[in-house]
Amino acid sequence: MDQEPVLHTAYQLAQKQFELPELKEAFDEEKAIRLLTLAVRDLLDKDLEKLLNICYRIDLSEDTLKKILHQSEPDSVASDLAKALWERQKKKAEIWKKYS
Repeated sequence: MDQEPVLHTAYQLAQKQFELPELKEAFDEEKAIRLLTLAVRDLLDKDLEKLLNICYRIDLSEDTLKKILHQSEPDSVASDLAKALWERQKKKAEIWKKYS
């Protein structure tokens, strides 16, 4: 399966939730995760309730969220959470593609 459309859809989903910028250049999954990490870090610092609501809407499992918040190193919470959210968005995009 060609991953490019799935990755774009995943980014568009994350973009809406986290108000990420549009990627004008060639799509780069690592850049998408970096942008998501910055947005997650900002919400961790300024609006944890909004971040938790987004995690709920995205349907990130409660176990995954608790594990990241309680077991990740403090410096890596934002990147670990961003990666988990990214993986969830990719899974959603794959399901949408499969059944559309």
